[in-house]
Amino acid sequence: MFEMVIGLEVHIQLNTKTKIFCSCETSFGQRENVNVCPVCLALPGALPVLNIEAVKKAIRLGNAVNSTIHKKSIFNRKNYFYPDLPKGYQISQFEIPIVEGGELVLDFEDGEHKTIGITRAHLEEDAGKNIHKGDESFVDLNRAGTPLLEIVSDPDMRSAKEAILYLKKLHSIVRYLDISDANMQEGSFRCDVNISIRPKGDEKLYTRVEIKNMNSFKFIQKAIEYEFTRQCEAWEDGVYEDEVYQETRLFNTNTGETKSMRGKEDSAEYRYFPDPDLMPVILTDEMIEEGKNIPELPDEKKSRLVSEYGIKEYDASVITSSVDMAHFFETMIKEGAGAKISITWLTVELQGRFKGDIDITSSPVSAVKLATVVKRIEDSTISGKAAKEVLDFLMDEDLEVDAVIEKLGLKQVSDDGAIMAIIDEIISVNEDKVQQYKDGKDKLFGFFVGQVMKASKGSANPAKVNELLIKKLKT
Repeated sequence: MFEMVIGLEVHIQLNTKTKIFCSCETSFGQRENVNVCPVCLALPGALPVLNIEAVKKAIRLGNAVNSTIHKKSIFNRKNYFYPDLPKGYQISQFEIPIVEGGELVLDFEDGEHKTIGITRAHLEEDAGKNIHKGDESFVDLNRAGTPLLEIVSDPDMRSAKEAILYLKKLHSIVRYLDISDANMQEGSFRCDVNISIRPKGDEKLYTRVEIKNMNSFKFIQKAIEYEFTRQCEAWEDGVYEDEVYQETRLFNTNTGETKSMRGKEDSAEYRYFPDPDLMPVILTDEMIEEGKNIPELPDEKKSRLVSEYGIKEYDASVITSSVDMAHFFETMIKEGAGAKISITWLTVELQGRFKGDIDITSSPVSAVKLATVVKRIEDSTISGKAAKEVLDFLMDEDLEVDAVIEKLGLKQVSDDGAIMAIIDEIISVNEDKVQQYKDGKDKLFGFFVGQVMKASKGSANPAKVNELLIKKLKT
């Protein structure tokens, strides 16, 4: 009956060494209020100086999403009062952002695609952090002045799934470009969700609600689903206009509910005006050209992997969804492992063993070691089952792959003579079943294979066992 309309405002903390308008270090986890100066403390007479590296990183992002890069952009003062905003205003961009327009393509498991429009991306400074302890509140200004790039999407998403796909794709692009570590736990990649509903088929945009400061894919999805249900129920109960109004809400991760935080301001209430302490940003031709020099991005890498290695498009999407995963996979290929089998051992076997905070960047098994495991399967040194034992061992012990194979006694026997000796023994004690097989009971072949594998304690090469058994049983 209803469809949701979603637009996202994503705040990316740029990985510059210093803040956007002063020379203080950008930092995380340091003692409170150590990385501050007269500029980020807003002391009288202190003047901002723009960090050119933040501008260059914004240009790179704009080129990555096919945006227009404005040669001239302007910084504005966005006026509001909050304890962690020492100036009483935020320096941001309003009328003329550095990046405007653009698009991002979502890829679905069934092979379908959807293009999401990007309205703009603008530079701004971050606020500080409020810390509440009992009845007291404290302000840490280490983060104040950290360079942010805010990327605003068009209201083109129609489900929580699409919103999460958009965020993951954008997160991946940011990491490929190396303009931010995009660490969600540390707040380097966070978003505000704007959501409204409307009857299916209606093109009108109704009242939107903003869910503020989300930094977890899981909780963003839950917040969207809860808010959609809340607005639908309000409409159906005839209280939509009373309960759904332009406001900012917060998501409670414990209860799974959104709660009102404050009324949502319109742009006029921020009293934007050009910052008199900052000149307009005029990009040189050299800066614009330099910004076009970007690395291979996820979509391009995916197409190349499909073309070069003949892997499935969906598998390539999984591999390229993370720059760290893509690097891991390509290292395996450089080490000589087969592409298709590497995908399985990377995405299913290795990642399936990750527990807790372990991920591809902290994997105890390196790309080189996993490639060696794959190669030992391919050259029949070990079986697939034995390889899983090797991988289990490597998750806990830092040894070379071949040493583990020897230590665990998992090396396959491929010597014809050794396998034939076992086959002869099995046949000699099962003459009745041999005759039944020769009389047409073909299913007994599996019995003989099983007996040989059991007698060899799993060390016999299954392919060799099958080959030699067929020859023997024909005689």
